[in-house]
Amino acid sequence: MTIRVLLVDDDPLLRAGLRLMLRVDPDIEVVGEADDGGAAIDAAASLRPDVILMDVRMPGTDGVTATSRIAGASAAPRVIVLTTFDADDLVRKAISAGAVGYLVKDTPPTEIVNAIRSVAAGHAVLSRAVTRPLLDALQSARPAADSRLDALTERERHVAIAVAAGASNVEIAAKLYISPATVKAAISRILTKLELTNRTQIAVIVRDGVPPAGTPS
Repeated sequence: MTIRVLLVDDDPLLRAGLRLMLRVDPDIEVVGEADDGGAAIDAAASLRPDVILMDVRMPGTDGVTATSRIAGASAAPRVIVLTTFDADDLVRKAISAGAVGYLVKDTPPTEIVNAIRSVAAGHAVLSRAVTRPLLDALQSARPAADSRLDALTERERHVAIAVAAGASNVEIAAKLYISPATVKAAISRILTKLELTNRTQIAVIVRDGVPPAGTPS
C-alpha cells in the first residue's frame, strides 16, 4: 500500500530535497507541500495524507499549533515533527499536541524513509540524536512521572516497555501472549495513569527503562 506523505516546511529547498529523496521509494508518494501551519491544516483536510513531515518553527501558524489541529481530527494522519537541537521545548509541545515522532533535519535519508514506514505502521519514532537532550529537558517532570510509573501493573509495565521499543499492538500481543484488544486496553490505562495523551509520550517517559517486574502474565 502506498504511503501518502505531506511535506510541511517554510524552506522550499528543504522541501525539494525531501521530495526528491522520497520520490525514489515506490511505496511512498508525496501528495502535497505546505509552507506554514495554516496551509498544512488545509492540505491535511483536502489531501488526506497518511504521514506528515512537519517543521515546528515556521512563520505564521507554527508546527505545534498545526499538529494539535490536525491530530484532533477524525482519521488524522500521523505527524512526525522535524526539529533542530535548539527546539526541544517545541518538540515537547508537539508531542503533547499529538505528534507520533520527531527527527532532526539532518537525519540520513534511509532513516527518514524508515521513520515514515514505521509511523504509518503504527509505531512511534524518536530520533536518537535528540532523545537524550529531550529527556534531559524533561528531568524536572520526571519525579511525578516516575511515581505514576509505580502505579502500573506488571502487565502494563511490560506493555509500556514494548511501546517505548517501538512495537505495534499486534507485535506486543504476540510477545506477551495476549490479544491486540487487551494491548489496546492496557495502553489506554497507561495513558490515564501517566496523565499522557499518546504512545509517543509513553516512549519518552519510559525511554530510560522501566525495570521489568517479573515475567509477563
